[in-house]
Amino acid sequence: LTPENRVPEKMLPYPWESCIIAGGGWSWVPDAKYKSPREAIHLLVDIVSKGGNLLFNIAPGPDGTWHDEAYELLAEIGDWMEVNNEAIYNTRPVAPYKEGSVCLSGGKDGSTYIIYLGQEGEEAPPALISMTTWSPPEDADITMIGHDGILDWEQNGEGFILHVPEKVQITPPCKYAWVFRVGP
Repeated sequence: LTPENRVPEKMLPYPWESCIIAGGGWSWVPDAKYKSPREAIHLLVDIVSKGGNLLFNIAPGPDGTWHDEAYELLAEIGDWMEVNNEAIYNTRPVAPYKEGSVCLSGGKDGSTYIIYLGQEGEEAPPALISMTTWSPPEDADITMIGHDGILDWEQNGEGFILHVPEKVQITPPCKYAWVFRVGP
């Protein structure tokens, strides 16, 4: 199924993709206002965490080209994907899929990806990232995509608290959303 211009609230029990307009309309619109890179990346993560695909519509103009903003948006998405593509491609949903600013996806190798969606004005991940409804296995190692080293974390009831090092907060590997890998 293809819900148009919306994302379902939860995972659907069948294959699906959200068809979303990047800016303007399904066809070319002069002076179209495009989604911000943050909005587009968060949209992609939200859809993938629920097991869906994103069909992102960008309509060409009468001369076959896109607005400059469309090229800029796609470049920002491409920069983010260059670092974090393993948390998007060939993944599976992991319940509870999303809690607050944290989404989950699962790799075919049994890994789980914790994806923190940065809020407006948030240029790096916070010192602590947590969930109350899901926790990694007790002996799991957690790493950050684009950063070397194992991160400290602790179980907290049914959830967990992840400690993000200060050096990552100073120089994050990407913008808008940060990915942590719970590896087998």
